[in-house]
Amino acid sequence: MGEQHEPTKGTEYSTAGAYVTGGEFKRDANYIEDRIVADVDAALAAPVEAASPIGDPRIAGLTEGAAAWPVEPGRYRLVAARACPWAHRSIIVRRLLGLEDAISLATPGPVHDVRSWTFDLNPDGRDPVLGTERLQEHYFKRFPDYPRGITVPAIVDVPSGQVVTNNYPQITFDLSTQWRAFHREGAPDLVPAGLVADMLPVVKRVFTEVNNGVYRAGFAGSQRAYELAYQRLFAALDWLEDRLAASRYLMGAHITEADVRLFTTLVRFDPVYHGHFKCNRNKLTEMPNLWAYARDLFQTPGFGDTVDFDQIKRHYYVVHEDINPTQVVPAGPDLANWLSEHGRERLGGSPFGEGTAPGPVSAAERPPGANPLYSAP
Repeated sequence: MGEQHEPTKGTEYSTAGAYVTGGEFKRDANYIEDRIVADVDAALAAPVEAASPIGDPRIAGLTEGAAAWPVEPGRYRLVAARACPWAHRSIIVRRLLGLEDAISLATPGPVHDVRSWTFDLNPDGRDPVLGTERLQEHYFKRFPDYPRGITVPAIVDVPSGQVVTNNYPQITFDLSTQWRAFHREGAPDLVPAGLVADMLPVVKRVFTEVNNGVYRAGFAGSQRAYELAYQRLFAALDWLEDRLAASRYLMGAHITEADVRLFTTLVRFDPVYHGHFKCNRNKLTEMPNLWAYARDLFQTPGFGDTVDFDQIKRHYYVVHEDINPTQVVPAGPDLANWLSEHGRERLGGSPFGEGTAPGPVSAAERPPGANPLYSAP
């Protein structure tokens, strides 16, 4: 909690002006859309696919200009900061599917400057596998003049040191569909074929109105933009509150990718979005169904055991100089209530369906910061 980082406020590497630019916040949705696929030849022969802000587990081919890389265990390293909700979903899916031995994990620290995420959590400030200090180095190794933000999650090809993709909407779907040969025994089916057509509209609404909705409110550059974002966000949360009254999970009796994508926003809501992003109509703890659902997931292996509340808070409150110029990190909220009884069993179902829970998190991948699952007696 008390870690100190070299301040960048007032320097050429300050993040001031990088997030709040005036009016409505619009996310840059241009990513490196290469894919890692089980059959490279089939992907190259398939029709060109349209880019999607949410991804699609059914696609066979590539978007215009994208390349196909082969599935190969041990070749790739997933760079995913625990602080970032978009990266956090890839950590959860990798763990649920049991891909730890197939795809290694690098976790940058929670605080970065305008240049890049850094591997400052390691004793020598370098990733032990990649040997680098900044994720930026791997983007530049492939694209020397890369013009966009250096984002996580990113998958790096270890032999060449080049970034393969940062297309987070598709990364997790491809972990489910293209890496099946390396899933653990008992891995859940996060993209059930019979539910995908119904799941994608839910995923889209969760993304546009909730995952991105909190940012639309937090990075609004005008009162009007903020109020419209606020209204949209809470309309969607009310819809979810109603949906979860009679359904244990978003798509029914078992967890799917849709639950992973919603969870990473919900677990950050009270510690960050309620205050820092001014999403303050009410707290998550004041929405009975959503709060019980969030606790149900938190207490499910693969979800809560990947959370680091200290890193989450440090990232938002330190990095976003535009909306927290003091960079003071709040001490609360209390986390013990994440372990309270949720009562969702009354709705039936089970998280893993015919599958099984993943085993304990390895010592090497255990989140180092605050998490009641690790501090409880």
